[in-house]
Amino acid sequence: MKVFVAGGAGYIGSVVANQLLEVGHDVTVYDSLIKGHRESVPAGAAFVQGDILDRPKLDEVLGRDHYDAIIHFAAFIEAGESMQDPGKFYRNNVMGSMTLIEAAAAHGVLKFVFSSTAGIYGTKDTPITEDDPVGPVSVYGHSKRMVEETLAWYNKIHGLRTCALRYFNAAGATPPVRGEAHRPETHLIPLVLQVPLGQREHVYIFGDDYPTRDGTCIRDYVHVLDLSEAHILALGALDDHPSLICNLGNGEGYSVKEVIRTACEVTGHDIPVVVGPRRPGDGPTLVANASRARNVLGWEPKIPDLHDIVASAWAWHRSHPHGYD
Repeated sequence: MKVFVAGGAGYIGSVVANQLLEVGHDVTVYDSLIKGHRESVPAGAAFVQGDILDRPKLDEVLGRDHYDAIIHFAAFIEAGESMQDPGKFYRNNVMGSMTLIEAAAAHGVLKFVFSSTAGIYGTKDTPITEDDPVGPVSVYGHSKRMVEETLAWYNKIHGLRTCALRYFNAAGATPPVRGEAHRPETHLIPLVLQVPLGQREHVYIFGDDYPTRDGTCIRDYVHVLDLSEAHILALGALDDHPSLICNLGNGEGYSVKEVIRTACEVTGHDIPVVVGPRRPGDGPTLVANASRARNVLGWEPKIPDLHDIVASAWAWHRSHPHGYD
């Protein structure tokens, strides 16, 4: 299968591109490198630097050959930033995605797998299913929901086979090559690991007065390799299912304080904490019910333990203390 990976130089996209190559697919990575890293693109993939808002460039690349599928990772992901600069997120995440979807339909691409998010849901004390009401609490989550709705219409009107994979919290690394390095970094695990690396003095917690077991937000962490496998399975599942939406998570939630304690155990370092006010866009609890992915995709997380997830991240960060710089 010939697969076009938009955002394939990013954290998750590069891992998926590598695994696609390992199972025998032909891969083209398309990335603006605004957030991605050229070094993380696997050697066997073709690389094109381009923006998903650039329709002429997309037409040029998609017109060179017939692509069987597009996997779309090219989005801005910082929920907190989206509440400060919503226009940036609507332009890239919504308008850019619509441009890519239009190009896919115009060039006869049959399958489209979308990197969505649990951020489209509201908060809930029990594991969330795909049938639970959506209620984004951030512009980021809303932007992803808008793309899901667009894909549903392109499925109905153009027959584009679509799968939206609603990630919970992507985490971990695939050392020695690929790990999590955002500019700026906003994700909890790499931020926590910056303390034992000597790059920050403490970890900042945004609120410890949530209605959770220790007052801090609870999230479901899923290893990047497990996420990657789900995308490959989704490509196959679209042969039998014209439209799919699946949660991807382990079904186990960990609080911010529990993640910090686990990092202390993995690294052997004390990690001081400073508590501040809540951050807009953060809900108390987000944990997945991923039974649909298990039943329909045949997906089963192979690295569900938080200790193993943090340990893989620590191994990568120790060998890349300044990311890809």
